Amino acid sequence: MSAVHELRVSHGKPGRPSRPQGGSAATTARGREKSIAVFGLFGCGNLGNDGSLESMLSFLKEKRPEARLFCICKVPEVVREDFGIDTVPIRLPKREGIARLLDRVFLKVPGMAVNFIYALRHIRKAGVMVVPGTGILDDFGDRPTGLPFDVFKWCLAARLMGTRIAFVSIGAGPIGSRLSRWLMTSAARMADYRSYRDTGSREFMEKAGVDTSLDSMYPDLAFKLPVPQSAPAAPSRPLTVGVGVMNYRGWYAFEERGQAVFEGYVAKMATFVTRLLASGYNVRLLTGDEDDAPAVEAVMAALGEADTDRLSSEPVHSLHDVFTQIARTDLVVATRFHNVVAALMAGKPVISLSYAAKNDLLLEKMGLGDFCQHVDSFDVGLLAEQFSRLAESREEHSRMIVCKVGKFRKSLELQDEYLLATVLSGST
Repeated sequence: MSAVHELRVSHGKPGRPSRPQGGSAATTARGREKSIAVFGLFGCGNLGNDGSLESMLSFLKEKRPEARLFCICKVPEVVREDFGIDTVPIRLPKREGIARLLDRVFLKVPGMAVNFIYALRHIRKAGVMVVPGTGILDDFGDRPTGLPFDVFKWCLAARLMGTRIAFVSIGAGPIGSRLSRWLMTSAARMADYRSYRDTGSREFMEKAGVDTSLDSMYPDLAFKLPVPQSAPAAPSRPLTVGVGVMNYRGWYAFEERGQAVFEGYVAKMATFVTRLLASGYNVRLLTGDEDDAPAVEAVMAALGEADTDRLSSEPVHSLHDVFTQIARTDLVVATRFHNVVAALMAGKPVISLSYAAKNDLLLEKMGLGDFCQHVDSFDVGLLAEQFSRLAESREEHSRMIVCKVGKFRKSLELQDEYLLATVLSGST
């Protein structure tokens, strides 16, 4: 039995075999088999998503150097410049004139049809479409006609064109809209390979009616990225606390209550930061998305008379910038998932204030399950108590985190081997 198969059996789920490649749709030219498409919400300022893309591209470039890579993404010009690969927009630009009028009259159906034909034309050039990590199968902040339809559209186009589909270490759920849930689960059913980054994602898909018996679990792809070494804390200096803030406006940010949610979140974060500063800690405000700048500004404005001499904040433009800043901290309190991931990769104990179960599930694996709250209802007093306990035991937790992150990396290497032997085997 191979090492790869042993790992997947130990997880209780053997690898999902590729669907039979017969018939005219599966008969592809050798040039097409050398092309790999990578799909996701990349280039739009979400640094965690772009970190997952970087991890996958590094792997593909190393192991499939002859393959032509192209990315189907949200903001193609950014991805093209940052990663040096060909790009294709997830959807065509908004239609104008008579075309826009027809979309309004016929409930957007003409535009959707045009975009589907566009997807067929591009995906037929690829032997495989890889969806690397990210919470691709949830509807956070989106309507059914947004990402849910885009995921379904590209997977259906790939299926019709005989292009293999691999969902790799993805996050799934929650999906509040029934239509969004149907679109996303239908897309997942078309895949030749599926793996999830946590048990919650797999259980969500199973409850949504997807057969997960052959699906596996592997850690988030960002755990393969290199991280800067942290300097050991000098005994004489105060601890530096990284506080990750987010432009959080509820699960559906477009709802009317979004501003009230944001203001309540900012007020509580500012109260916590004020307590840290008053207790003599240094504080570094962290972000994980370029759209988080308003949250930083709002928290700083809400500090009022607090002594901010020990408060710092710097803009970030990549997940590596986040790694660099977190390397200068001793503990982290964060909302965004990839702020939590970055802290763990740097061996930093972390408290999660999350809007979904993914943070809590990850921290539970790291022995930090007692240091989580939901962002909608977190209590500042409890947060201060959690922080005090974690600060006292931070060295013990740090050693445990470093050990478990090392195991995550080895697990991801085994997933790489499996992918190379299955869905990516025809891409050279």
